[in-house]
Amino acid sequence: MSLGKAGQICIFLVFALAAPPAFAAEINAAAINVAEPSKKTLSNDKPTAAGVRLQVLLDRAHFSPGAIDGRFGENAKKALRAYAEARQLPVSDAVTDDVWTALRADDRPVTMTYAITEQDVAGPFLKKLPSKMEDMKELTKLGFTSAREALAEKFHMSEQLLAALNSGRHFDRAGDTIVVVDTSGAGEGIPTKAERIEVDKVRQTVKLFDKTNALIGFYPATVGSEEKPSPSGTLNVTEVSRNPYYRYNPAYRFKGVHSRKPFTIKPGPNNPVGTVWINLSAEGYGIHGTPSPEKISKAESHGCVRLTNWDAERVAGRVSKGTPVAFVGSPG
Repeated sequence: MSLGKAGQICIFLVFALAAPPAFAAEINAAAINVAEPSKKTLSNDKPTAAGVRLQVLLDRAHFSPGAIDGRFGENAKKALRAYAEARQLPVSDAVTDDVWTALRADDRPVTMTYAITEQDVAGPFLKKLPSKMEDMKELTKLGFTSAREALAEKFHMSEQLLAALNSGRHFDRAGDTIVVVDTSGAGEGIPTKAERIEVDKVRQTVKLFDKTNALIGFYPATVGSEEKPSPSGTLNVTEVSRNPYYRYNPAYRFKGVHSRKPFTIKPGPNNPVGTVWINLSAEGYGIHGTPSPEKISKAESHGCVRLTNWDAERVAGRVSKGTPVAFVGSPG
């Protein structure tokens, strides 16, 4: 579905990623499923079994830590604080006894085995995702670059965590069984609709509230930049487009894009706006996905609100035409 003018502002600035994390030997399914989070078992510097379990339980409760990677980083802490707020518990960066008791009420294992399907490995996969937007316009689909990337996104994981849980696997053979995290909610039916959305430009977060003003969903986000601030005030959802096209308007003169003519980038999970576009009532602004889930809150956008693809899809399923979206805080 075409975005029209929507989405033209939202190409992102990419920051260099750090080297892939080194995984401790105890990162395995058995350790993850019994891990208890504490100051000793959680780390921002390295992935831990307790970090994985905590992130999965938060994700299941619709308080997203972003890409599940086992680290107790800022996105995980944001989700933890929001979960405590929703439960009317003291907000802290530490996993308190009350918060952990509430989270582990979902006592299902947080990992599971999964048999790779023909669809998972069918592709077609890109040999390489072009770094320049101009080069993307020639592609027939902005698909995944590998089955590993596709499977990691399917289960809300970083590729590094997926690889660590399946040492030596290549993820390209249908029928092979792998270990993944299980982010499915317990007994989920039709999701509760959001009565309003709050986008915090300072904290880089998106919150969903129901008609009783209860906090029912939380997602780390990339919100605007100094170069292109996000809007202020309250906008409204006007349309939801899945598998959107991206149309570049040269009038915006994005850094690194030299084309003087408009061009179109076809749909796919590695499209600049990901797999879904939630159009807002200011021209060119929206809430959308991303081809780089690990960079959420760690890179800049050109004014829009960027989430992981799976979080953007969750939000899309809980909004309707007219849902108000309030932008709060002063920075872009």
